[in-house]
Amino acid sequence: LTVYLMIDTLYEWIWWDRFWLPVNLTWADLEDRDGRVYAKASDLYVTLPCAIAFLLVRYLFERLIATPLAASVGIREKARLRVADNPILELYYLSHSRNPGQAGIDGLSKKSGWCVRQVERWFRKRRNQDRPGVLKKFREASWRFVFYLLALIGGVVSLYDKEWFYDTREVWNGFPKQNMLDSQYWYYILEMSFYGSLLFRVTFDVKRKDFKEQIIHHLATLTLLSFSWCVNYIRIGTLVMLIHDASDVLLESAKLFNYAKWETTCNSLFVVFAIVFMVTRLIIFPFWLIHCTWVYPTLQYPPFFGYYFFNVMLVVLLFLHIFWAYLILRMVNKFLFGKVSHLFGSGLFHSFFSILHPFPLSQPSFGHNVTT
Repeated sequence: LTVYLMIDTLYEWIWWDRFWLPVNLTWADLEDRDGRVYAKASDLYVTLPCAIAFLLVRYLFERLIATPLAASVGIREKARLRVADNPILELYYLSHSRNPGQAGIDGLSKKSGWCVRQVERWFRKRRNQDRPGVLKKFREASWRFVFYLLALIGGVVSLYDKEWFYDTREVWNGFPKQNMLDSQYWYYILEMSFYGSLLFRVTFDVKRKDFKEQIIHHLATLTLLSFSWCVNYIRIGTLVMLIHDASDVLLESAKLFNYAKWETTCNSLFVVFAIVFMVTRLIIFPFWLIHCTWVYPTLQYPPFFGYYFFNVMLVVLLFLHIFWAYLILRMVNKFLFGKVSHLFGSGLFHSFFSILHPFPLSQPSFGHNVTT
């Protein structure tokens, strides 16, 4: 009983009206009535079965569409030599380190009865054995490309006739008592379900050096979307998702042409991606969207915790955009002034993609040393 009361008290404190809603408003004001429908936290439960459905659709897509497409451009799975069985080295590889230091190598040499050179060679081959092939990378990029493309098209279709798409002041017109549209509902649910499916698959997909950052990214994305959903920040949430999907499509398409070794097309797409990234995330995002969330709400009600929480998250995202933009410009500068033969040959390129990920935190890498 005591535990139940503690949980109930914590629940009430977390969902205290003064945290998330403007003054003089309560959660009761966001209950469906008079033909108006509002977003509810309970609606988010549907994202779990939808995420599982995404996993099934992805499985079928990768095998029935992406694999034949890869074969058509000459990408096939290559057979790899397996290392000799050695339980001692295998246990160390799985439980301690994939790349042991010299002290570890010396210790393993004594335990296994192999010379140091044999142990070093075994670990090098074992790492190569686990490195994902181009086919796996191509299939994953194909799946993300298709989703981002459809999400972008769906976002434009659902927003192009809305007043707040052209005048951001309309984002707060009548807030928070804004009726939720079917298009908004499905835009949010599908985006959240997609990121949920990525979270479920993170241990099975290509594992990169930024593995932990990827997990943080997926969790942060779901947290941000869930928060904006629960407090009815849906209009601004859809705009933020749309501008991020715009550059993600170009990024994933550049990856696909990279894996297919179409260097000219790949480099061209990356330059276009860089331009779109700068426009959407360094101009539209701060000067339209953050301005919209920072200035206009205070004209209608005093600031409250939810107001600060949402804006701080967006500002943190802006700083990440600035950092990523700096890396992009360095790569484009190297490319345009002939310091590298093509963008995908630049070590800076691989470093950049080891941390960049679509909205909001980090992007999976291409990398040759960093597995992608």
